[in-house]
Amino acid sequence: APLGFESPVGQLLAQILQTHPHLLPAAIDQQLENLQTEKDAQRGETPPSSQDLLLYKRIAEVKEKERQKTLEEIIYCLIVQKFLDNDISMIPKISATSDPTGRVDFWPNQEHKLESVHSPEAFEMIQSHLSLVLGERVVGPLDTIVQISKIKIGKLYAASIMYGYFLRRVDQRFQLERSMNTLPEGFNEDQVRFEDPAPANQLWDPDSLIRIPPDDGDGGGLMDSGMGKSYRLRSYVMYLDSETLQRYATVRSKEAISLIEKQTQALFGRPDIRIAGDGSLDASNDEVVAVTFSGLTMLVLEAVAFGSFLWDSEGYVESKYHFLKS
Repeated sequence: APLGFESPVGQLLAQILQTHPHLLPAAIDQQLENLQTEKDAQRGETPPSSQDLLLYKRIAEVKEKERQKTLEEIIYCLIVQKFLDNDISMIPKISATSDPTGRVDFWPNQEHKLESVHSPEAFEMIQSHLSLVLGERVVGPLDTIVQISKIKIGKLYAASIMYGYFLRRVDQRFQLERSMNTLPEGFNEDQVRFEDPAPANQLWDPDSLIRIPPDDGDGGGLMDSGMGKSYRLRSYVMYLDSETLQRYATVRSKEAISLIEKQTQALFGRPDIRIAGDGSLDASNDEVVAVTFSGLTMLVLEAVAFGSFLWDSEGYVESKYHFLKS
């Protein structure tokens, strides 16, 4: 895993993951139970007198930061375990040098494994995401090398994590509604048609490159999964109102947001951005890396998988230790 562990709990779990991975779930449950015990004990403490109140609050803040770091690293351990369970090697730090270990292109092609962690309906949307962010590159020669700045590729990676997070969240709802036969009226017909398709729903800022394109009319709300017809997740997403979409596109915890930033920086480094004399942002010292279209595809697919696993892991931790703001 590219991101190092700093907290004692994180280091312990990382060691267990390396030496006895089958014990990791029980170890994580135990650590979450310990966190809950500490939190309950802190709540039961009697606040000190007024002269010691400032120190008391400061200690509480320090403990809260330690808890947040521990939670982050527990979630990250769960994510890494999911990659290992699917026999997927995480991409190491991307280097601008000629060292082959720093070139994603020199790593085994894992596209099929990265695809398999998603439902067929979700992967159809991921293919649209790839077409959007890579443009014509996905149909060009895959071994063509492009020069791309670390800032730009880092933004693409982080945005793709958020896309994977959103996609897993909405796909779970879609799969549940489909299994319970509660899909919106119209999804039960042979075809779903949008007489006046809405423009692409842009869920984040333009730089995030994440949009949900409307159906292109080739079969309406249905897709061929090889086992007959199945309803399109993309049509379902287009059916949702903007408020629901925005809620689903929002990362729920500050721990998850922090992990997105840290994972991206672990791969691409901290962006070297300065404020110029005129107040503009100066990124002239940004490094440029060489990567093939195939390598870019694998980076995006890993990021989407990371986002999906982040949603799953965040939800699991929440089920054991309540930390999400309702």
